[in-house]
Amino acid sequence: MEQETGKSRRKLRADSIRNRERLLEAATTVFSAGGPQASLEAVARQAGVGIGTLYRHFPTREALFDAVYRHEVDLLGDLAERLAREEAPVEALKTWLQANVRLVATKKGMIEALQLAAHGSSELKAYSYGRMIGAIRLLLDRAVKAGLVRDDVPPEDLLRTLVGIYYSQGSGDWQPTALRMVDVFVDGLRKR
Repeated sequence: MEQETGKSRRKLRADSIRNRERLLEAATTVFSAGGPQASLEAVARQAGVGIGTLYRHFPTREALFDAVYRHEVDLLGDLAERLAREEAPVEALKTWLQANVRLVATKKGMIEALQLAAHGSSELKAYSYGRMIGAIRLLLDRAVKAGLVRDDVPPEDLLRTLVGIYYSQGSGDWQPTALRMVDVFVDGLRKR
């Protein structure tokens, strides 16, 4: 991982990389609990670093939201790659979709902050959309090639369905219903 600094590029030190990762983890925790209004001081405190260290890595609140959003998207992308190697095709797809629901459920307080980051940057939208579609395509293509699911549902439709499941749920304990809807949808994708 490298960081741009003016005219030069330099490799980040190991402690700097660790601090950045700790800040991302802390921001995820703090934003999950307190939403977009959670203080950056609370993030630094949770990470065990000073506020100056936070600002060196993330000069603005938006930069931190952007990094947290990318981190969450990357975790889902990495999960798809792991599932494609380790799980049966339909189970991998179902597990990945369920992981998305669980992520949204556990990050409810952070959703507003993440939406601010995603809506503020067309590059971030393109990155996250591309990464999510790539993850779905990887898992869906595997299941199609195995002859287990229909071949007439593109990854974009599956992502739209997943987002629809998130937003169709009311407040309260919506996760069990959303997980059941994912199961129904995956069953509908199966070849008969």
